[in-house]
Amino acid sequence: MRLLRPHSIRRRLSGMTLIEVMVALAIIGLALTAATIAVGQVISSANSMRDRTYANWIAQNQLAQFRLAGELPETGRTTGEVFYAGIDWAWEASVSETGVENLLRVDVAVSFPDREGTIWTVTGFVGPPVVPGQANRAWNANSRRRGATE
Repeated sequence: MRLLRPHSIRRRLSGMTLIEVMVALAIIGLALTAATIAVGQVISSANSMRDRTYANWIAQNQLAQFRLAGELPETGRTTGEVFYAGIDWAWEASVSETGVENLLRVDVAVSFPDREGTIWTVTGFVGPPVVPGQANRAWNANSRRRGATE
């Protein structure tokens, strides 16, 4: 039978060494750092997505206002600011000719008023105002001529 020395018993019962504890803490520290960075990136991505969504809505609203104005806008640039979702926004609309009579191109760019760079741009087209119901009559008349049914 083999006798155990007191030194080997003490070593087996004493637990982890200082080096093992330090390595374990280093691994935990790296894992927590990676998790913190990942959470930060998710939050940044969510904020960016929120800003782009709001900027898109603001640009769509400005484009709708051009369409609902009842008259063709003048070519050139128009700027404005709007307070939306608790945030100040700046927009710039650029109206240009398309080469088609009475059809204008409108580019609406939205940004923060105190920062450089555009968050979102929407492009749309504006034509002359139509008497309500007239566009549908013209469409239905063309459809009937081609043999389509209502």
